[in-house]
Amino acid sequence: MGTPFCSRYTSLNFTHFPPSLAPAIQLTFNTNLRRRNVGVTSRMESTSISPSGDSSTTAVSAPAAGSATAAGSDTTTTGNNSTEESSITDTVIQYVVLRRDLIDTWPLGSVVTQGCHAAVAAIWSHKDDAVTLQYCSPSNIDSMHKVTLEVKGEAQILNLAEKLKAGGIAHKLWIEQPENIPTCLATKPYPKSLVSSFFKKLKLCK
Repeated sequence: MGTPFCSRYTSLNFTHFPPSLAPAIQLTFNTNLRRRNVGVTSRMESTSISPSGDSSTTAVSAPAAGSATAAGSDTTTTGNNSTEESSITDTVIQYVVLRRDLIDTWPLGSVVTQGCHAAVAAIWSHKDDAVTLQYCSPSNIDSMHKVTLEVKGEAQILNLAEKLKAGGIAHKLWIEQPENIPTCLATKPYPKSLVSSFFKKLKLCK
């Protein structure tokens, strides 16, 4: 069976090691001698001694049972965003169209008055219309929307009136008396999307 365990290690001369390490190594071997072969083998594996006399102990830490890496998970909470289609209310608007030739030759106040006549007449003629009532309601009376456009002259204003009539767009062509001159026109209030196409080629009155 070879040399007994005790005979192999009791003869080890600890004076060969540096004085600072000798007590620790002596204690280690004494302990391992008691634990017999298994203890010595385990301890010898964890202790390495370099030729220069340095000693380093490698501590092996076993992973903790059940340990897990707690990764920071990027969690997005999606709420119950039910998409409800909100009905977009069209801007209710009244179009007023003046004649450029009159703007250039009549007093400004007279031309403005013609526009006022046409706008009031168009609203009053359709005072029971649902959109007109909305346009003139107490909640909207201070935030009316009007667009004032211009055409070159009499032929153009009459031509526009015919197009509006053919398209079923209610309006008032104002005929100034006693001169019997068509001076301007105004639509009744309409949702903008319903009537804007009739006026897209006209210029803003400036």
